[in-house]
Amino acid sequence: MEKRKIKKPLSLGRILCWALLIFWAIMVLFPFYWMILSSVKSYSAYNSEYIPSFFTLHPTLENYFYAFSTVPLGGYFVNTLIFTIATTGIMLMVIILIAYAFARLDFPGKDFIFALILALMMIPSELVVITNFVTITDWGMRNTFWGLILPSVTSVFYIYLLKENFSQVPEELYKAAKVDGCSDLRFLFKVMLPVCKPTVITVVILKVIECWNSYVWPRLITDDESYFLVSNGIQTIRESGFGRENIPAMMAAVVVISLPLIVLFLIFRNKIMEGVSRGGTKG
Repeated sequence: MEKRKIKKPLSLGRILCWALLIFWAIMVLFPFYWMILSSVKSYSAYNSEYIPSFFTLHPTLENYFYAFSTVPLGGYFVNTLIFTIATTGIMLMVIILIAYAFARLDFPGKDFIFALILALMMIPSELVVITNFVTITDWGMRNTFWGLILPSVTSVFYIYLLKENFSQVPEELYKAAKVDGCSDLRFLFKVMLPVCKPTVITVVILKVIECWNSYVWPRLITDDESYFLVSNGIQTIRESGFGRENIPAMMAAVVVISLPLIVLFLIFRNKIMEGVSRGGTKG
């Protein structure tokens, strides 16, 4: 006869653990719920609430139609897509070559230069905004895609992440490839990148999210609507409330804009976790 498994009673520790996890999940998911809830409230209903309600009996989609009719949000989507793909593609080529050089090539001062690059992570990005703005303006690249793209084509953190991941590939494999006459570029694309694929995918996804959510730099460097991104559109919708902020319409736009990122993360969430864990683990 088969032995029945006796279920162990839940211990106090496990109950507390589950309670904390549920509480944390509610804290994380509540802003998304509030965003969706606000997007289906009418403008008058939202502004008439002295005490915010956590549900609505009369949901409406008028805010979604209003968001797309007030500003050319579709055009901003296209601009954001161009900006995201171009920035991510150029950055990927730059950081892969830099990370490979520090991981596999020998040249004078390599460790010192890499330490200087890592030291740049301690400088807040806000401190270089003015320098970037002056440089892009002097080059005549305001209100251009190149002006949007160039300041974001490299990342110290992604270089470090890839370099550590590349360093985990056995040195013997590299030496064997060199003995067989394999060039460094061929070894990079035929061996290193396939082995480190999870980390590369992680970098791509994180950069896409970063570009898609970019706000400060696009607002600073563009004043021509032909180059506005979705972040510009959200701000325009927010200020279109007839003397008051149109929060419901803005939330509707944010819901639409967030959907591609949420779907992307859900599809590749395992790759992201795997890439980050491999990038920070030796051996």
